[in-house]
Amino acid sequence: MVKCFCKMIEKIEALLSEIEHLTVSTVDELEAARIKYLSKKGIISTLMDDFRTVPAEQKREMGMRMNELKQKATEKIQTLKEQFDHSHPAIAEIDLSRTAYPVSLGTRHPISIVKEEIADIFKRLGFSIAEGPEVEDDWHVFSSLNFAEDHPARDMQDTFFIQHDPQIVLRTHTSSVQTRVMEKTEPPIRIICPGRVYRNEAISYRAHCFFHQVEALYIDKDVSFADLKQALLFFAKEMFGEHTRIRLRPSYFPFTEPSAEMDISCNICGGKGCPFCKHTGWVEILGCGMVDPNVLENCGIDSKIYSGYALGMGIERITNLKYQVKDLRMFSENDVRFLSQFQSAY
Repeated sequence: MVKCFCKMIEKIEALLSEIEHLTVSTVDELEAARIKYLSKKGIISTLMDDFRTVPAEQKREMGMRMNELKQKATEKIQTLKEQFDHSHPAIAEIDLSRTAYPVSLGTRHPISIVKEEIADIFKRLGFSIAEGPEVEDDWHVFSSLNFAEDHPARDMQDTFFIQHDPQIVLRTHTSSVQTRVMEKTEPPIRIICPGRVYRNEAISYRAHCFFHQVEALYIDKDVSFADLKQALLFFAKEMFGEHTRIRLRPSYFPFTEPSAEMDISCNICGGKGCPFCKHTGWVEILGCGMVDPNVLENCGIDSKIYSGYALGMGIERITNLKYQVKDLRMFSENDVRFLSQFQSAY
């Protein structure tokens, strides 16, 4: 025990001498010295662990010496730090390859740009924004929206289920937000529901397993298909230009009746026909229709008093039309070269 005590005393004396003559020339060397002596795994902490083996009658003297060592090390590191605080950086630390121009700012993502533009257009029509969870239950995603029990959308090939629980899914559309609002809100209701949605699809240049939607819902007394058409025409002209034309084609959705898909005149060729619109002069951008009475009743709204319309669009689709991005995967890869193209789009 006496031999161990003497060795620790010798080690402390050697460290005191080493610290007293310590010099550093860079901030990195200073940090390395701090870690060496004062970090949790440093030399002084290791000595503290050895302190347990010191006999009881010698602990007082050893404790005083170790406290002196720690104090000297702390003061030395602080003194060395102050010399860097009051000096200019050495030439060797200056990056001579750095550009003389100001550091460039980041850019907004094209999906965010288009989403806010869509929201702004509908805000001018009196719509407010509503949001909801991305992990949803079957009722809000399917059952309340009139999906049949054997509807293909309920299959695992189309929808992501949580731990194979048929009642918990990643939402496949933001219509689930609409049902939540209808359950808790008295008409009139006028909302848009932007958000990310998920579908079990193979990832390619034209499809992804997640994408973004904006859906709109308007419920009030005496809402008609004419109101829907007028809102769609206003949106198309505001988003793609005053000369944009629209057409509605009959379609089917479980939650709307009647249902339609809307095309706009191709904003690249002006409706004359080009490869982008497959020489038809038209491009599909969204689905829409009058809210099915069953959906209203499921959400506690009297369908004999109220009616409404709903519409939904993929934000990636609208972004493609505005910026002609040919590969959907570009939107989720965070390639700075791609994103920098939108630097002026504020």
